[in-house]
Amino acid sequence: MKRIAIQGIKGSFHDIASHHYFEGEQIELICCDTFEQVFQSMKEDRDAIGLVAIENTIAGSLLHNYELLRDSGTTIVGEHKLRISHSIMCLPEDYWADIQEVNSHPVALMQCREFLAAHAGLKIVETTDTAGAAAEIKHMQMRGHAAICHKDAASIYGMKIIQEGIETNKHNFTRFLVLCNPEKADELRNLEETNKSSIVFALPHEEGSLSAILSILSFYKLNLTKIQSLPIIGQEWQYMFYVDLSFSDYARYRQAIEAIKPLTTRLKLLGEYKNGRQDI
Repeated sequence: MKRIAIQGIKGSFHDIASHHYFEGEQIELICCDTFEQVFQSMKEDRDAIGLVAIENTIAGSLLHNYELLRDSGTTIVGEHKLRISHSIMCLPEDYWADIQEVNSHPVALMQCREFLAAHAGLKIVETTDTAGAAAEIKHMQMRGHAAICHKDAASIYGMKIIQEGIETNKHNFTRFLVLCNPEKADELRNLEETNKSSIVFALPHEEGSLSAILSILSFYKLNLTKIQSLPIIGQEWQYMFYVDLSFSDYARYRQAIEAIKPLTTRLKLLGEYKNGRQDI
């Protein structure tokens, strides 16, 4: 059985992504209130696996999670791209006419803005978790309240779905990273299937320093699929660059890493893994 640390509770999108990635395997969830607690759980339990959202096609990158990942000492061994579809649900005895307030995570509320605009009379209340909103409504028997979350939360918490698929953009995906302690990495990945990596580095504050790195990556025929910069606290106008690379030749990829190493500072390999599948 795999122990998976996630931010959120059963029925949350982290839970759904965990079961999709480890399809057919037995999972024990370690439910955490914050992403900091996810990484702390992995620190305290060296066998625990972490599953952490890193970016969304609408909301963008979760910048703080990049910093947590870099500082944690964990390594990326996989990824999953989950299609985000929201449903609105209430207590079984309530109906549309009874609903006065909608509760959910602020990102979920933003992703359903057109639906909510069409129901302008509803009071909108932000919560820390999508599934947590449904769980609280059920536990507290909050008549007249509805939650926006994944449809699976309805059966888990005994709620009634009023409407499915209320998200504004139907091409809404969140990318989750699968993390573990480095000594466990080879148990969770197949290096023969590895075709993607994530690295982070800083550069000297000199003209053309980033361009030189990109030129080398291009020469070695690596596909740069994402680049994210974050400021280095306390060093004005200095940045850490988080880069995702995909490749078909592992040896050539490693040569590229060695080639850029002298041009960077604080270069760190965050993980090597297989390009994750995307839900339909």
